[in-house]
Amino acid sequence: MDGNGRWAKEKGQERIFGHLNGVESVRASLQAARRCGVKYLTLYAFSTENWNRPKEEVAALMDLLVNTIVGEIDELDKNEVRLAAIGDLGNLPDDCRRELERGMERTASNEKIQLNLALSYSSRWEITNAVKRIIRDGLKEENINDELISSYLTTSSIPDPELVIRTSGEKRISNFLLWQIAYAELHFTDCLWPDFREEHFYEAILDYQSRQRRFGKTSDQLETVV
Repeated sequence: MDGNGRWAKEKGQERIFGHLNGVESVRASLQAARRCGVKYLTLYAFSTENWNRPKEEVAALMDLLVNTIVGEIDELDKNEVRLAAIGDLGNLPDDCRRELERGMERTASNEKIQLNLALSYSSRWEITNAVKRIIRDGLKEENINDELISSYLTTSSIPDPELVIRTSGEKRISNFLLWQIAYAELHFTDCLWPDFREEHFYEAILDYQSRQRRFGKTSDQLETVV
């Protein structure tokens, strides 16, 4: 969800103004995902690298996270959204973690769509952590394969992404789900995140539907299977 700072700067405002307005884009994206029948939506909300930002911005982002969860939880529950989170959640401030846990507990039985918040997350942290746990569990080399590594990741209970959307014109992955998006389709848009609305989400879906996902096979092989 990139471009909040630039959006705010264009309007002569502080960066947090962009983050505040980005909440509406979250609502719009979640609504579009529900209407499209998407079952899992993961938002890269705060990376491990983001802790290096100015303390005032980090504190404001954490406050925004708490207030957003508190303010949106009734609507999420009403719309059958299950809230979940991935990342090094132990690094979050206590009040943030408490509200997040309350929200996840409140919506745990919902089944319409799962909203995953990536908080204090980075893929390198996740993979490093998975390797450490594999070593601690004493697993032998012959037992290690793709499936086992996937089972040690924070996303072990959800499918790998099929589509990654990156806003603001940046064309990089920025340490996001590097293992999981091995075969995901990538969609880049110049739209800054606070301007992102349902129509932009639908454009990304249409772009995705125009692709041929071969998973290493040839087009002829896929046509033969069909």
